[in-house]
Order: sequence, then structure tokens, then C-alpha cells
Amino acid sequence: MTLRTLESLKESVGSLDGRRVIVRCDLNVPLRDGVITDDGRVRASVPTLKALIDQGARVIVCSHLGRPEGAPDPQYSLAPVAARLGELLGQPVAFAADTVGASAQDAVAALQPGGVVVLENLRFNPGETSKDDAERRAFAEQLAALGDAFVSDGFGVVHRKQASVYDLAQILPSAAGLLIEAELKVLDRLTENPERPYTVVLGGSKVSDKLGVISHLLPRVDRLLVGGGMLFTFLAAQGHAVAASLLEKDQLDTVRGYIAEAAERGVELVLPTDVVVAASFSADAAHEVAAADAIEATSFGASGIGLDIGPDSAARFADAIRGSKTVFWNGPMGVFEFPAFAAGTKAVAEALTETDGLSVVGGGDSAAAVRQLGFADDQFGHISTGGGASLEFLEGKKLPGLEVLGWA
Repeated sequence: MTLRTLESLKESVGSLDGRRVIVRCDLNVPLRDGVITDDGRVRASVPTLKALIDQGARVIVCSHLGRPEGAPDPQYSLAPVAARLGELLGQPVAFAADTVGASAQDAVAALQPGGVVVLENLRFNPGETSKDDAERRAFAEQLAALGDAFVSDGFGVVHRKQASVYDLAQILPSAAGLLIEAELKVLDRLTENPERPYTVVLGGSKVSDKLGVISHLLPRVDRLLVGGGMLFTFLAAQGHAVAASLLEKDQLDTVRGYIAEAAERGVELVLPTDVVVAASFSADAAHEVAAADAIEATSFGASGIGLDIGPDSAARFADAIRGSKTVFWNGPMGVFEFPAFAAGTKAVAEALTETDGLSVVGGGDSAAAVRQLGFADDQFGHISTGGGASLEFLEGKKLPGLEVLGWA
């Protein structure tokens, strides 16, 4: 089976001119006081929407935002996103105040060819995320009644068996959008015959979040660089004291196994040689640089908290990245939200922009970090919108939102 695309959708339903096309985007953007702080996912949805607009489709955009508890919650409204989408598309975008109710039905009925409406947050309806197949299917049927065809373009949710991702694709003629196509091409390059040297950089807070991807990629990579909060479990697995830094004691044996496997496979495992240790978890905390094997030797003693990789480690990581032909990075090196502890993440991001090959930023916090630190999307080979979906793909898992579109 092969992935159904926009081209194959035209073949199955004919001209899209005047057809109602429901597009599942991932517009789950960060908001602060109702203002979008990172519109990367909104911008990523534009190519598919423009392609449909240009064909005269009547476009119905749906998405979730945040984690409302299956009921309307104003703080999770997609209204600000609809406004931003209109700016990016350069045309008016209508907004329906519900998902499948009277407002949605009226807004869809009023659409002209080439017009766009955004439905309110899908997760305001409990059927979207229900574990009950019948309840989820019932909500998908209500959504399907609004459209003639379905385009799935929210890569960040394809690992979820949800009404607008999985069931809707079974009910209506369906296909993947341009964003999903682009994500799959890049992820395929990371797993099938990547150009070497191939380096994976993993950060973020917990080793347990990355177990699957480490296990699946170790046989495939040349180098594995480990930073972020998860580095302290690696250091502890080597017998080093980590003071009050984040530590998953229940993962120590697993990590020792990864260290041994890396050595056995000839994978270069690069761990930090120094760490920025702080007196507390706060932006203005006093901090010192300590050797990775002497974290408790700072003036903070056993109460110190590691919040970033140190300058020597950052330089070593950057050298390893620049010397690679393929780089996948997921997870910041430290608490990049605090300027005092952002240097490691910035060094990694900068090195990716200087790589002579494919550089992939693996979505989630990594994507937020590069934008917050002042980098432009086009400085990297690819910035994924996937987050957890990207990691599950790289773990070799089957993703229901892709399988339902013919991907196998």
C-alpha cells in the first residue's frame, strides 16, 4: 500500500472545485493571554490549505488546542489561531463557535469556493479523544456530515487513534496533505540509508520518554549525543553523583544496557564533560560550571541542580554535529527558557545550521527553542511539527493516522 495524496484524492473524487474538504491540521500552538507565542504549526499548515484554495475547494479546518476536558473552555479557543491563519493566507477566515453544531453548520453552508472556515477546538467534544469506539465514531460521523472529502495534515497527531485523525479518514474519501508528505520523506531519510556520519542528539527531561527511540536508533547511528535532564541518569549509571539533578533511578539498569550496547556496536556515545549547576530551579539562580564527574563539588554541594550542559560539552557537541552528514535532534540541552541556561541548546542549534547535510529539528520543545533563540526555520533542513509522532515513527511503531491513509 502507498500513501494516498492530494493527487490521488482528485483522481478518486474528481474536481475539488466547490467541494467541501475537511482538513485536519495540527494548530496546537502555545498561547499566552490569548496571544500566539509560536505560530510555526500555523505556518506549516498553509501550503496544503493554499493548494486546496487554488483548486476552488471550500475548506473546513479542524484541530485541537491544549487539553480541555471534553467541554468548551475559553482559554483553549482556536479563535486567535483562525485570525492568524487569515493573516498568513491573505484572505478572510471564518470561525465557527462550535465543532459540529449550528455555528459550524451555518459557517460551512456560507462558504464560497476558495473560502476557509476554522471550527472550534475538536477536544471541546468528548467524542474526539474517546477510548470508546462507538462514541468516537459517532463524533466522526457528525464531522463527516460537514464535508465531501477529508485531508489529514496534522502530523503531530497521527500517532493518536482519534475521531478526526482515524475514524474520519475511514468515512470520507481521504488523503494526506503536503505537510504529512514532507514529514514522511524526511523521516524516511533518517531511517532508510541515511547519509553518514549519522548523529542523533537527544535531550529533554526524561530518559523514559526516549527509551524507544534510543533502542531503535542505536543500530542505525554513528553517534549518539545526550544532554538535557536525561543526561544525569546516564551519569549516575556510570557511577557519578548528580546532586539534586533530575534522576530516574528506575531507568539506571536500562541506561547501563544502552551504554554497553553502544560500545558493542561501535556507536560513539557522547556525554557531557561539564555541567552548569545551579543553586535552585529559577531564572536568576546562582550557578557554576562543574565537571560532569564532580557535580557535588560546587559550592551548592548535594543540593545543586544541573540545568544545562557546560561550555566544553557544548563545543564538543557542536563539533560532532558539524562533522555529520545527517543529524536528528530532539530535546533541549538545558532549561532554555531561562537565558542563563540556554547556551547549550543554542550551541547545538547553531551547529545544526552549519551542517553540510540533512539537519532535522524534531519538533516539540526543540522547535520552540530554536525560534525562541532567534533562529529562522529555513536555517535548518527540516523542522518537524511531529514531536511525539516523530519519535514513535523513529521507534518503528505503526501510527494509526498514517495506516488509515494507506501508509504501510
